[in-house]
Amino acid sequence: MHILFLTQILPYPPSSGPKVKTWHVLRYLSERGHKITLASFVRSEELPYVDAVREICSTVHAIPMRRSRVRDMGYFLRSLFSRRPFLVERDDLVEMRAIVQQVITAEHVDVIHADQLTMTQFGFPLDHNGGSKPVLVFDAHNAVWTITERMKENAPFYLKPPLWLETKRIKQYEGMIVSAFDSTLAVTEPDRIALLEAVHAHAPHNDDQAVPISVIPIAVDTRQIQPVERDVDSLNMLTMGTLYYPPNADGIRWFLQEVLPLVRKKLPKVTLTIVGKNPPRDFLRLAEDPENGVIVTGFIEDLDPYFAKSALMVIPVRAGGGMRVRILEAFARAMPVVTTTIGLEGIQAQPGKDVLVADSPSDFAEAVLRLMHDKALQASLASNSRQLVESKYDWQVVLRELDKTYEQLAARSV
Repeated sequence: MHILFLTQILPYPPSSGPKVKTWHVLRYLSERGHKITLASFVRSEELPYVDAVREICSTVHAIPMRRSRVRDMGYFLRSLFSRRPFLVERDDLVEMRAIVQQVITAEHVDVIHADQLTMTQFGFPLDHNGGSKPVLVFDAHNAVWTITERMKENAPFYLKPPLWLETKRIKQYEGMIVSAFDSTLAVTEPDRIALLEAVHAHAPHNDDQAVPISVIPIAVDTRQIQPVERDVDSLNMLTMGTLYYPPNADGIRWFLQEVLPLVRKKLPKVTLTIVGKNPPRDFLRLAEDPENGVIVTGFIEDLDPYFAKSALMVIPVRAGGGMRVRILEAFARAMPVVTTTIGLEGIQAQPGKDVLVADSPSDFAEAVLRLMHDKALQASLASNSRQLVESKYDWQVVLRELDKTYEQLAARSV
């Protein structure tokens, strides 16, 4: 099949959750013999990696994307009049629309695979190259309306009204897209249920049985990611994430403000290393004083040395959706993990056996201290979580479910 694959971010290198998910899906579809035309927004720092993506795609169209607070304000004002979500308005660039139309007009396309919600708007080209229209696939990394809903709960009072409005509009928009597209891929059962709730918000009388949503978890490459040899005497905790993504920064900020002081009160020499692109200024200010025990690295390409120098990984999550790829990657490296209930959503790990889970500051601090002092527990979590990710979350295992979806799509596109 000829697949026009639309991405909001260049999926290489697979250095963040969304990129990891998209990269493995592209690899899998390419290995199955499909012809892939990729149209992707590309930031200036991503340009050197375009050639690597061309190795698995027949054609790559790179559409430059530049963001700024001034532009965002303009998109926000435009969304007030269009009544579309701000996130959708922000990514509605004429260059992407032109490329999609160009491909559809020039070639026969069997499937338009829209990766993440904001790319679905480009799945409705005006004209196509005769014959049947392309089948539409919405690859939902998460139910986005649940992310802004959770952000609203923890936001300052002055941000609650715009987040309420954005949540309402995203929910309606997601419901419309799921209803209009031929197939939707969710990564967790809670996301599937949340997407159905969005469908009912858009069309209250819609029949659940008529809404095709498949659950295919995010996967990692357990051949490429191998267990690391950790320093058994380390007192360092590691956390990581794309730090310009608000839910990631929010969770780490909560840990810094409410959990870390409780841990350091009982274990003063403990340190926290924060790895991730574009760390917020308050993180950097904390790291300026060594007495705070906080180290901020920014983006790191080779993560293994940081895992090796750490006793455990903390992944504090208070908002978000989908699955946390950083948990799966920590499991693949045989790294003991402490996270929250929201952080573990969608991952079939057993608390106490594969991972430690805590939600309040005191409980989270207690879990960290317990794990720091109990080397046998560290080893047990490390071994169990590695086995779990090998058996249930390796990309070659998980993405076999894509075959069923694409076989059904092939029948429709004939």
